Amino acid sequence: MDRIEDSDRDEYEGPVEIALVGDLTDNEAELTDRLLSVPPRGECVLFIDSPGGSPYCAIALTTLIKLRGLRATGIVTGECSSATLWPLAACERRIVTPYSVMLFHPMKWQSEEHVGLQEAAEWARHFGTLEKDMDRLLAELLGVDNEMLDKWINPGRYVSGREFAEAGLAEMVTISSMGANFLNGDNSSAARHPGNGSVRKGSPAEKVHS
Repeated sequence: MDRIEDSDRDEYEGPVEIALVGDLTDNEAELTDRLLSVPPRGECVLFIDSPGGSPYCAIALTTLIKLRGLRATGIVTGECSSATLWPLAACERRIVTPYSVMLFHPMKWQSEEHVGLQEAAEWARHFGTLEKDMDRLLAELLGVDNEMLDKWINPGRYVSGREFAEAGLAEMVTISSMGANFLNGDNSSAARHPGNGSVRKGSPAEKVHS
């Protein structure tokens, strides 16, 4: 896409563009504010290059996207790993390149120092429940079986953009096929995966078994 200079942003009539870059938790306040700047049922584009962050942050951003009915397009420009997978899954349209990478892995946690035994036991119980619920939600958002995701999550696997698209979870495009009008629909030269079922409402992703 052509770069939009600061002086031209007021005249730009395209979807709101939001960068999910770096640790989600460190940028949660700014990301929340940017998502709230999109009108309900409005369009936005998420440019994603993030290693993840707090699971609570992942759920908060995902909830905002779904609650406000945002018509979000998620483009994995680099990495979309760990907690960042949930906001991507909440997007109506997902786009990856052959160089995109998604890391699926079991949730990790650490406790603060001087935590009491009872508190640690309660946190472990809560964490186990949270992990199962979030994995179930991710499968639901992507429209795939829990068993299929489990093979990626345990013990942890890097999934390429090509493999993600071949599973029917995104469009795969080559960087050379992108142009100034790509997001406006002029992407006839894009290399789409014919089985992609996650890009439009009404076309749920096919169940994937591996």
